[in-house]
Amino acid sequence: MATRTRRTERREKPLSRERIVEAAIELLDTAGEGGLTFRALAERLATGPGAIYWHVAGKDELLTAATDVIVAEAMAAAPSGATPRETIRGLALAVFDAVDGHPWIGGDLSRAPARSPMLRVFERIGRQLQALGVPHAAQFTALSALQSYILGTGGLNAANARAQHQRDPGTDRSDFINAAADDWASLDPDEYPFTRGIAEQLRAHDDRVEFVAGIDIILDGITARWAPPVGG
Repeated sequence: MATRTRRTERREKPLSRERIVEAAIELLDTAGEGGLTFRALAERLATGPGAIYWHVAGKDELLTAATDVIVAEAMAAAPSGATPRETIRGLALAVFDAVDGHPWIGGDLSRAPARSPMLRVFERIGRQLQALGVPHAAQFTALSALQSYILGTGGLNAANARAQHQRDPGTDRSDFINAAADDWASLDPDEYPFTRGIAEQLRAHDDRVEFVAGIDIILDGITARWAPPVGG
């Protein structure tokens, strides 16, 4: 009865692109990218696949639209810092948290960085690089460094989340990391001395803290190379 009631309520609401994208996000969050099919989406919306195709051309377009919604929300919630550097850190963290909460967007952002979802991020960070004093000729290079790090970390975290789920859907992040740290610690000491040496750091690390540290390293380099000194 409850299922019938929910389906009736959904049928009573007019189907729109916004409703389709919202349902797609719910499906992606619960089933991942592989679980997003027009058949599953039609079932969730209590409609037929043909009605969905009227509003969305295909899965790629739907993924981009869903990613755009998540990124737009992240950018709207990102705090504006007192300085350009603080604002860049806040924007980067907003993307990190968005990918952490919705791992499926990591792959979409990496596949199409020139499409609208990442353009929102590029524009906001690019303006802060201008405010930081990075000269015009160096702005693309500075943005590219930040872009590569943000997208690379997002894609890696998304891949790790998928690997963790495939390896054992019942494990949490700490179990997954501890297993990886154990693997590193058991490596041949002559062939992998460095990796063995940081195994305990892997076990104890915090992804968010390490991400911010990486952003700071890049911003330190940008500031040292291009940004004029205060009062200079």
